[in-house]
Amino acid sequence: MSEAMRQSSLIKIIERPVAVIGSAIGGGLVLLGAIVWLGWDLLGWLWKSLVKKQVRFGRTAFITQMVRVGVLSIGIVVLVSGSIGLILALQTAPSLMQFGQVDKVANLVGVAVFRELGPLIAAIVLTGFAGASIAAEIGTMVVGEEIEALESMGLNPVRFLVVPRVLATTISLILLTVLADFVAVFAGGVIGVTQLGIPFELYKDNTITQLTTGDFLTGLTKAAVFGAILGLIACRNGLNVSGGAAGVGKATTDTVVQTVVTVIFADLFFTAFFYAIGCFRIKT
Repeated sequence: MSEAMRQSSLIKIIERPVAVIGSAIGGGLVLLGAIVWLGWDLLGWLWKSLVKKQVRFGRTAFITQMVRVGVLSIGIVVLVSGSIGLILALQTAPSLMQFGQVDKVANLVGVAVFRELGPLIAAIVLTGFAGASIAAEIGTMVVGEEIEALESMGLNPVRFLVVPRVLATTISLILLTVLADFVAVFAGGVIGVTQLGIPFELYKDNTITQLTTGDFLTGLTKAAVFGAILGLIACRNGLNVSGGAAGVGKATTDTVVQTVVTVIFADLFFTAFFYAIGCFRIKT
């Protein structure tokens, strides 16, 4: 009897982590499938708006979302990216001083920001600022049966709700990434010139010499993908809301968590891909 109990306990111990891992993988596949399906539907409506005159694009909704998602995010993106630039300069300087290469702070800050931190920080900031808001807005419309009202009038929710929001998050994140890159490099330069004694011309020359067009373009490519991921996940969670106000709250939380995790994995994939094809060259 005791042996059977021990075996039963051992099975339960093994089952728990397997169940958790299986549930996580299953949930990830469901999310991936939902994103692909919604993205394909979105591309279909974009194509129709380009080739069919009777299918209107909805420029007013798009501009409204650009202002809401992009313009209103400028302040927080500038604040966070500027702080990142200051932190990078202060953190890397002591190690470089040991080798008499403190002026290389400019090289490190430039590469780290343009390749990696610019799009990643902008995506995370925009997730908290706009992603949760989009999910809550669409979720509230679902609870209020406004989506059903649209469908009853023959209006497709993807065309009128998803398309302008995903386009807005994608384009906004590209533009915010450019802003974040330059603000972070400028902030690092302020520390380099005022605190580390690096001449301004030397800091500027090191930054320009180190960076390549590939560094800039790979960062913008990541930003475009991150923006699409953010918009698709937020819209998908909003459209799937059920259970009233509690469901809206769950959708906003899920949007933030799922977007951050998905963006990190997408960042890992693209970094490995760009490295494999030789986009990250070492300049000597």
